[in-house]
Amino acid sequence: MKPIFLIPLILVLAGCTPQSPSESFDTLLSNLPAKVGKTEYLNTPYVTAGDRLYAVGHQDGSFPDLGWHVTGEMGGIWDHPIKLMDGFVLGISTGTVYHCLNNAEEFINFPMANQHKFYPAESITVTRTQFVPDQKEGMIIEYILENTGDEALNLKVDFTGMVDLRPVWLSERINQEDGKDLADFDQLTGTWSARDSLNSWHTVFGTDQPISAWQQPASQCSDSRKGNGIDLLIQSEIALQPREQKVVRYFIAGSYSSQEQALETYEEIQQANTLLKQKIARYEAIANTAKLAIPDQEIQEMYTWTKYNTDWLMRDVAGQGRGLSAGIPDYPWWFGTDNTYALQGLLATGAHEEVKATIELILQLSEKVNDNGRIMHEASTNGVVFNPGNLNTTPYFIHLLWQYYQWTGDTDMLRKTYPTVQKGLEWLEQEDKDGNGYPDGAGMMEIHGLHSEMIDVVVYTQAAYAAASKMAHTLGDSSASESYQQQAEYLSRKINEEWWVPSAGSFADFRATRVETLQLIDAAIVRADTIQKPWAAEELKKLKVQVGRLRDNRVQSQVVHHNWVVNTPMELGIADADKAELALETARKYTNPFGMYVTGIDRDESQGKASKWKSFSYVGAVMTLPTGVQAISEARYGHADASLEYLKKLANGFGYALPGSMYEVSPDYGMIVQAWNIYAVATPIVSYYFGVKPEADKKLVTFEPNFPSGWDDVKLENIKVGNNLISFEKSKSGFVITQTQSDWKIILSSPELKKSPSINGQPSQLSSTVLELTGLRNEITFGNL
Repeated sequence: MKPIFLIPLILVLAGCTPQSPSESFDTLLSNLPAKVGKTEYLNTPYVTAGDRLYAVGHQDGSFPDLGWHVTGEMGGIWDHPIKLMDGFVLGISTGTVYHCLNNAEEFINFPMANQHKFYPAESITVTRTQFVPDQKEGMIIEYILENTGDEALNLKVDFTGMVDLRPVWLSERINQEDGKDLADFDQLTGTWSARDSLNSWHTVFGTDQPISAWQQPASQCSDSRKGNGIDLLIQSEIALQPREQKVVRYFIAGSYSSQEQALETYEEIQQANTLLKQKIARYEAIANTAKLAIPDQEIQEMYTWTKYNTDWLMRDVAGQGRGLSAGIPDYPWWFGTDNTYALQGLLATGAHEEVKATIELILQLSEKVNDNGRIMHEASTNGVVFNPGNLNTTPYFIHLLWQYYQWTGDTDMLRKTYPTVQKGLEWLEQEDKDGNGYPDGAGMMEIHGLHSEMIDVVVYTQAAYAAASKMAHTLGDSSASESYQQQAEYLSRKINEEWWVPSAGSFADFRATRVETLQLIDAAIVRADTIQKPWAAEELKKLKVQVGRLRDNRVQSQVVHHNWVVNTPMELGIADADKAELALETARKYTNPFGMYVTGIDRDESQGKASKWKSFSYVGAVMTLPTGVQAISEARYGHADASLEYLKKLANGFGYALPGSMYEVSPDYGMIVQAWNIYAVATPIVSYYFGVKPEADKKLVTFEPNFPSGWDDVKLENIKVGNNLISFEKSKSGFVITQTQSDWKIILSSPELKKSPSINGQPSQLSSTVLELTGLRNEITFGNL
């Protein structure tokens, strides 16, 4: 280890005069929503996020190697498309004893920050709080050092930045090579500046305290790690009187392009309290948009925090664009597929600008590799597209585009995207190899050999034609509108005729020949035996006998895996009512207390217990998206209580491992934050329980409420539709509906209107269950209550 270099203190002070903050982060956060972590999950990940930068470590305050996309490198501090650091650590010396603060005993999560509590010695308590300002390539870490004893303490405090400037996943495709990291210490500013020797990547860090020494390599707290990084230390001497607290802050900034830009950001984030207050205010706005109040506090809390979680996933990357990423830590980039779901939830909760930016980014990335209307599946933040697009992505993205128009009335965007819609449908038709209207190829289910005609692909294709017909009509393309509508009606009929399997009480997983089906059944039997699901193996063997008796090799619909996608006809409302009832009942068999199995044959036989895997597999998992799809499906067919049961299953996983968040795979596998969770949670509540049906282009919103039992007093405030904000309140005595645009029309459709209500204090004799309203405020009161 190199010696510690003593620095003339006057030089450091001349460049950056330390100023004690008027308020600590701890004080600013003290009255905000917070979630306390579980002791048994202190060695699992958390994230503190901004749209330009985020940090992933463990709840105990450490930064171990984690993640698999770039093995062991998905944690740390990321300023996409580069990584800045593997992490940081504080070391405290109290005479002869040295304490490394990487073993916190408490973790607290806030919507816009997080906190760790350390108790390194009998008379020392340390609170670490960090947050990432909006639109800044930097973060601020605050330590409150407290002397809880009766004697004065003279501490040496070492902050080690574990620099590792490296590129994001798929960088080799654009010939980016990770160089050795180099660093210099600037005595005037008291900062370390590090750079990658082969690229213009930089990171800068320092403190608001006088620096007594600096060092490279770093302290006793440094861990061995992979890569070309370096550990850099700055040391301060801090005296604490008995019962005294001292606030110490560290600032980290980065840049993809220059040291000057990193230094500029470093200066900007010195205004830490102002930036934190701004972020707090923005999160209050998120909470107050589509703000939910219901009797079920657990569901209400999950709903609100899922809005926060989704905001953590916004990635704004210089040179690429701004868009919602899929998940942290291993999917912090952009997916066309995932966003077809997630953005619908963001529309329902009012984040319309974020939806627009994401749509534009996905179209840009798709056109770069396809230019034929096909929507890409996955792209890294360096702009490299990994997968040009699965068959399900393009049609469901078209459906999303129409949803965006209904919520926003953005005609310019509709005109801009309509040519892509036309080309996308043409591409889908080319993928229909036998001309039966069903594109051939894999959809959401990534099971080896399962690439024939898939139910989700066909259902989403039907939805795409229905959406395209409405788009064409809106834009005056009447011929195309009629043609698209005919195809939508044809597929709707065919899905109910050819994809329904009466013996299974379910829509089919896929359609395939006898030979193909037997191969898939054999593979499924091997899987069932391997994971010790004898009931599934027995069922599959019986199915194999039935399929083997078929006299020809014609294509037929089959239920083999009981994959969750068999429920997509109900998700989109395509299933006939009688078939939907049977299919929904069948689907309820393939759940555990956390939700729907991705692959039904993996369900636990006990049906009453949650099970953990000895070896994890995405295929056999219980995931939030299938559970949300089922909640939507039940609600769409009028089963609000059954729908709520699925949300309660989701709630069983909310905060299970990371307080305030819900893992991608229930309860604690996969991504610690997942974008499509907002679809799973918000869509059934906003679009079906409250029954919000927007038509922003017509300045019209319809409410068709259908609430679960016991939801007698509910409210959804500041629902954003176009330029209007609408609030809807339902109580036992009636409805109150307000809006900010008086020229908009509100339609209320409810059986309760049969109760002869008074409207704004005036008695009425309604002859129907539909009421048309205008004006800023309308109160409908049931006089007989």
